[in-house]
Amino acid sequence: MTTSIKHETWPTATVIAVADVLADTSDGLTGSEIGQLLTQIGIADVEASSKRKRLAQALLVRQGRDQASNCVIKFITEAMAPVRYRQRPDVFSRRRDDLNEVLVHVGLRVNDEGKVARGPAASTLDQAAQHANSLRAELRRRGTHPEVLAYCTREILTKNAFHASLEATKSVFDRLRRMTGEQRDGSPLVDAVLMPGLAGTPRVAINTGTTKTEEGEQKGFAALIKGLGSMYRNPTAHDPRLHRPVSDDELLELLTTLSMVHRRLDAARVNP
Repeated sequence: MTTSIKHETWPTATVIAVADVLADTSDGLTGSEIGQLLTQIGIADVEASSKRKRLAQALLVRQGRDQASNCVIKFITEAMAPVRYRQRPDVFSRRRDDLNEVLVHVGLRVNDEGKVARGPAASTLDQAAQHANSLRAELRRRGTHPEVLAYCTREILTKNAFHASLEATKSVFDRLRRMTGEQRDGSPLVDAVLMPGLAGTPRVAINTGTTKTEEGEQKGFAALIKGLGSMYRNPTAHDPRLHRPVSDDELLELLTTLSMVHRRLDAARVNP
């Protein structure tokens, strides 16, 4: 969008949400970067108790003075200039996706060039997640388990669904080892910790095992994990990505399933 045209002001909540993204405590701009950018585009800096409040207040004051959102658009454009992310493309992707979840509410988006452009508008959170076209947004909407995201966020940010499916599937096997101290992997690991074995009681039990139904559920849970490993971990570890495409829709379905597995493990009982 050109800043030579006077653009209508944005709702206060939208400007605050933009500041929350760009001045995020862990992943946002540093305090010095915020100060440099404000000076660069001629916006007066302010004092505040946090980076987020500082940036939001500075933008809101200038927007109020101008009665236009040009200052906010200019700040986003400068902050998202691709040259700033030449060594950190994953940070660019993360910030753009997060900004797009906000800007979709005013019918705008940040494009691949880091510029604010017209886009579809949304009035609900579900619409925002859909229109932002962000895999991470959809994963958050689905409440994806943090154990899953911890293993594949970088791959998701770099749009690498192939390796994201591999790393996410590893999360279950790694968690079973952490829970039990077992060093095996794959099917031998699953058999050792989820099947009753000679002791008659699995080391990691997802139920009481007192009925045939619960016994079947325990065995089915073990079979599910084995199947996920066979489908997504073993082939992707050995086959070239060219011969093993994984679509975003398939990845979403896999991560949702893995989240269910982790939630069952959250409530599981670990036996000696």
